[in-house]
Amino acid sequence: MIKKGTSILASAAVLGIVCAAISARADDRDHERAYKAVRSGEILPLSRVLPLVREAVPGEILEVEIEREHGKWIYEIEVLRADGRVVELHVDGRSGHLLREDDDREHEHEDHDDD
Repeated sequence: MIKKGTSILASAAVLGIVCAAISARADDRDHERAYKAVRSGEILPLSRVLPLVREAVPGEILEVEIEREHGKWIYEIEVLRADGRVVELHVDGRSGHLLREDDDREHEHEDHDDD
């Protein structure tokens, strides 16, 4: 019985490592595609986007991601506002226009609704 439990744990650990490696490779490809998009002028570099974000929503930038959604590059930027709220901004990668502002507290409630 102990051997079976150890075998299951070992299999789960190996599966976790394999999944993490696959995810890391996918992230590397995403970063490479984003880098090429900036170099080709398809999207604005972060150095041009951040001042626009700071002007629209003053606060401390906590995290930045870039993703391809529905054929468009979207910067997802988390900002800690002066009032203490954390918001996620969706910014068009090509134009730098603010597309959407989500309050992160709304997402926290959605996550807890499933419990």
